[in-house]
Amino acid sequence: MPPNARDALHGTLDALVLKTLTWGPRHGYAIARWLRDTSKEAIQIEEGSLYPALYRLEREGWIEAEWGVSELGRKARFYRLTPSGRRQLSSEVERFTQFVAAVKPILLAR
Repeated sequence: MPPNARDALHGTLDALVLKTLTWGPRHGYAIARWLRDTSKEAIQIEEGSLYPALYRLEREGWIEAEWGVSELGRKARFYRLTPSGRRQLSSEVERFTQFVAAVKPILLAR
């Protein structure tokens, strides 16, 4: 996969995770479940993609994590959005909106 395609995939996953956290802290499974449920099962993020993304977002300072107890009584890391993460989300949404605007006329061309 070319580097810019990989960056686009990372950016989209990053934006989806950041958006999920705008409603408050969640653990990894709750993030994946919210994305699946909200997209009517069209978006299903596997653990092998989600957790590396969460660690990357944490390294970037866009999210923070702390240990807590899940609704099932299990120990889990809860992730929350930082102010820097809110700014990054805004940037990602703008970038994605521009991309969709550029691609739409191409895909709808007859």
